[in-house]
Amino acid sequence: MKNLVLGVNDVIYRACITVAGLAIVIMATIIPWGVFSRYVLGQGLGWPEPISILLMVVFTFIGAAASYRAGAHMAVTSLTDRLPNGAQPLITLFVRLAMGAIALFMLIWGYKLCVATWNQFLSTLPTMRVGISYMPIPVGGFITLLFVIEQLLYGDQHARRVVDFEAVEESKEAV
Repeated sequence: MKNLVLGVNDVIYRACITVAGLAIVIMATIIPWGVFSRYVLGQGLGWPEPISILLMVVFTFIGAAASYRAGAHMAVTSLTDRLPNGAQPLITLFVRLAMGAIALFMLIWGYKLCVATWNQFLSTLPTMRVGISYMPIPVGGFITLLFVIEQLLYGDQHARRVVDFEAVEESKEAV
């Protein structure tokens, strides 16, 4: 069962990295296009800015879930580093439970936000529902919650080969 869960989470992690990476690449492509069309072609387009904002939201919430699993998220350890070794597992458990609560909050209230705004449309993109623009919040919360549960059950996964890019690079150098 453990290998199945870790394998599925590896696939989800790779999908998160891919989606977040594509969001950044597309955003970095359409912002210059908007600037070019406005200042060189002389006609400002209405869609590059709202699409870029939507892509940033996707990058933020989906990328944050992947970052959490990889152990690459921001962490202030100045207090925990000074605690006795016996207290550190308790602090780690507390942090994981707190992250689970935050992810659950994002999932529940993000879903409610999507439902509440589903019948509204973006003024700059009249065919797009506002609820869709908020969809990365509950999706990111759900994926983060999966990764939190994984850490609670099976421990930290940041050293797995799929997550630790430095280990992959080092293994290539050794070949």
